[in-house]
Amino acid sequence: MKERSFLSVKIILVLSLFVSLLSGCGAPNIKDTYPLESVNRDGNATSYVYRAADKSVPEVASELMAANTPDQSSPEDTERMFLVYGDEYYHLQQDPQKPADTLIEIDSKEYVQRNYDSSFLQGYLTAVLIGNLFDSMGGGGYRGYTSKDVYKPAQGNYKKPTSQDKKIAPPLTVDRSGKITRRGQDTVGTGGLFRRNPDSSGDRGSIKRGESGGSLFDSPKKSYKKPKTRIGSGKISRRGRR
Repeated sequence: MKERSFLSVKIILVLSLFVSLLSGCGAPNIKDTYPLESVNRDGNATSYVYRAADKSVPEVASELMAANTPDQSSPEDTERMFLVYGDEYYHLQQDPQKPADTLIEIDSKEYVQRNYDSSFLQGYLTAVLIGNLFDSMGGGGYRGYTSKDVYKPAQGNYKKPTSQDKKIAPPLTVDRSGKITRRGQDTVGTGGLFRRNPDSSGDRGSIKRGESGGSLFDSPKKSYKKPKTRIGSGKISRRGRR
């Protein structure tokens, strides 16, 4: 009973520490942080626009980059910035109608390929990335949500989001796997109990009980030997005594 109680205390302490760690370093879910303002969906080509009220473009960019390190980011600018997370392109724009607000446009790779002007992106993305994007597709004259009335998307139209649109809107994750990440990408913590170093086999680690090696969950093993008796002298003695 004592061993079980001791093990239960260990598990509770570890779970508490783990929850505390995640709450302090998890990436913000943009769906729950900012209201969804507009949606443009045409098959795999999707564009979701959120509003960050009373926040400048550099402030929003800094917040997003602190939560998830982007694959690429454009130079800091008060009017427009790009952050690239895998196949998602975050286009941060100062709202011309409300300059104190920032519009966060999350475009899929297909949306960028079909609608954006490659020459426009040259000031924000690397030549290699632009070349990969528009290698087989010409793109369009689109330059972002704030200029959609002048540079219209080549496909699809923006509309007010429905309840279904809000449900499927992309969260702030690199690969949409639902995992919680922090700056530094795949590492949660820098050492100690929660350090994760996947080996070549792809194992991500596990918690096991009862194995040698000083695991946190190893139960203390007691070594007990039955006393050995000898008959003949009329005395009962323990092993090692005469």
